[in-house]
Amino acid sequence: MSTATPAPPAAADKVPRTERGRQTLRKLLNAAEIEFGEKGFHEASINGITTRAGTALGSFYTYFDSKEAIFRALVGDLSARVREAARQRQEEPRPALEQERVALTGFLRFAATHKEIYQIIDEAKFVDPESYREHYRSTARRILDRLEAGIARGELREDLEEAHAWAIMGMNVFLGMRYAVWDDEDPDRVAAVAADILGRGIAKA
Repeated sequence: MSTATPAPPAAADKVPRTERGRQTLRKLLNAAEIEFGEKGFHEASINGITTRAGTALGSFYTYFDSKEAIFRALVGDLSARVREAARQRQEEPRPALEQERVALTGFLRFAATHKEIYQIIDEAKFVDPESYREHYRSTARRILDRLEAGIARGELREDLEEAHAWAIMGMNVFLGMRYAVWDDEDPDRVAAVAADILGRGIAKA
């Protein structure tokens, strides 16, 4: 599991203040990802999470008030880690269409090693609808920001809007489900296909 920066826990007064505390929180979130991914929200348990994490039950309540609280934090954590996976592949300045290709490649690589993300995000629609909506809203906002930057550089069509960002995100989500979760396909090849679609559809003529 990644050791990426964890999402904020349920309440500000439960944020860990030491490195040991941050490591414990990371273990709990990693364990929750597996527990919720394998069992689903309703069958998952706090005991199951702490057992997987190798932590005491009391450690759980140091950071979370309930199963719902750690689930909510996990959705935010996964969103942050998806964002980081895409960002790490965009450290160098790139043309707009190339940015979309490498961002999708980063997401596909992340989804291939965190297949539970689809189960967890789908369940969030019912367990915590606001975190479900925010996951997709924030992803679409990042795509739209990239599109607007591409427009400003004269690389993309000037009529692109929020709906285009959501369409790109929808394509990426289903490509991840098909080629990273259901099967392990070469992410570079899949991202190249998506880039070809975008190049024919949103690039400035």
